[in-house]
Amino acid sequence: MIGLVQRSVERHPDQPAIVGEFRTVTYAQLIADALTVAAHLRARGVERVAIAEDDPITCILLLVGSAYAGIEACVLPRAATDEMVLSLADRIGESTIVTSRELDVPNVVATSEMFADIDPSAAGEPAEDGTILVLTTGTSSGNSRAARHLWSRVTAPIQGARPTNDQRWMLCYGLNQFGGLQVILHVFASGSTVYVPDNFQPLHAAQLLSRWSITHASGTPTFWRFVLLELGKSDLPPLAQITLGGEAVPAPVLAGLRDRFPDANISQIYGATEYGSNITVKDGLPGLPLEILKAHDRLQFEVRDGELWVKAATAMLGYRDAESGESEQDLDTAEWRPTGDLVEIVGDRVQFRGRKSEVINVGGVKVHPIPIEERISTVDGVVVSRVKGRANAVVGTIVAAEVVIADGFDPNAVVAAIRTACEDLPPAARPRSIKVVDELRITGNKIARGAS
Repeated sequence: MIGLVQRSVERHPDQPAIVGEFRTVTYAQLIADALTVAAHLRARGVERVAIAEDDPITCILLLVGSAYAGIEACVLPRAATDEMVLSLADRIGESTIVTSRELDVPNVVATSEMFADIDPSAAGEPAEDGTILVLTTGTSSGNSRAARHLWSRVTAPIQGARPTNDQRWMLCYGLNQFGGLQVILHVFASGSTVYVPDNFQPLHAAQLLSRWSITHASGTPTFWRFVLLELGKSDLPPLAQITLGGEAVPAPVLAGLRDRFPDANISQIYGATEYGSNITVKDGLPGLPLEILKAHDRLQFEVRDGELWVKAATAMLGYRDAESGESEQDLDTAEWRPTGDLVEIVGDRVQFRGRKSEVINVGGVKVHPIPIEERISTVDGVVVSRVKGRANAVVGTIVAAEVVIADGFDPNAVVAAIRTACEDLPPAARPRSIKVVDELRITGNKIARGAS
C-alpha cells in the first residue's frame, strides 16, 4: 500500500491526493503525515490499531501511516456508538484505539497525539508488507466480522495501474468498507485525486458530484438511485466512469444512469470483503455474463445448488476474531467458498436473487426479495423499496414492502399500482403489506433487509 503512495509522490508531489470540504492534502503532505503517524505508532510499540475517527481525511492519513509502520489497522464505522467502538476493538483483540472521542478506557490514544511533532526518522523504513482488517457488512446488527488481508494481496490487481492524475474520484463508501478501500488504493496507484465528502449520505454526496466536477465515482445501486433523484437534467457532473457494486444492480438504475449520462462508461463490480478482489462487467446489463463461470486470473466462480461459490487468489488470511479464536488462521486460497449470494442462470446471464440469509419463508415457500423489489421499482413514483419478511400468525412470515415515494405522487395511487404490478407473481411472493415511509434504513449505503 505504501509503495503505491511513494510512487505517486515521486511522480508529482504537489498533486492533490485528497480533497475534502474543508482541506486539501497533496501527495507530499500525505507521505509526510504518514511518516509522523508511523513514527508515533512505532515509538509506542503498538501492535494493532482500531481507528475510530469521524473525519474521513484524518482516517485515511492514519491508515496510510499504519501501513507504513506495518501495523495492522481496522477502520471502524463512523456511525458506531462509543459502546460499539469498544466492542469491535475488543473483538479483534489487543487493539489500541486511536480516536478523537473521549473514551474512558486505558487503551485509547488521542488522534491529535498521532500528528504531534516528532523526528520523522523515528518512522524507520517502510514495512515490506503487512495486514489490514476490513469489516464485513452487518456492523449495525453486531454481526460484523473483521477479514484479515495482506496488503500485497489486496494491491496486487492494481499494481500496474497507469498514471491518470487528471481523474477526480468521489469517495462514496465508508472507509470501513472494502469498496471504500478499493477506491483509495486505485487513486493512490494511479496518482489521481480522491474527493471526500464530510459524510457519505447519498443526498449530501450527490450535490458534491457537480460542485467538484467529479469524473469518476463508485457507489452502491442504492447510492445511485438517490443520485438520480437528486440531480436534475442540468448542471450534471462530467462523469466519465460510473461504477456500481455492493448490491445486486436493478435494471431501472442502469437505465436511469444510461439516460442521464449517455457518454459515461458504466461498470458493475462483483466482489466481497472476504476474497479481496472483484470482477468487472461493462456490458450495461443486469447480472453477470455466463462466461464468468470460466476461469479468470485471480477469481473463479461456480454455481452450486443455486448459490454462487468462489475461489480467489487474493482471498483473506482469515477472520480476526478474539471471541472465536480465528485470529491467525491462514485460509487456503485454492479452496472454494460459498458467497451467500443466491443466483439463477437465465439465458446467458447469472441473475442475483438475494442473499441466502435474506430468503423469506412464507408457509414453507422460499421467496427471494430482489425480484420483488425490481418489480416494485418499475412503478412510477417509487424511489426505492425494501422487501422483507414480517411475522404472521397463520403462515409464520409474509412478504412486506416499504417504499419511498417521490414528491408529487399520490401514495394511495402508487400503492395500488404496486399491487397491480405484483399480481402475476406467485401468491407467496406478493407483498401482503405495503407501507409508505419517508426513508429506509441504510447501512453503508446499502438497503438493510431482514425479517421484522
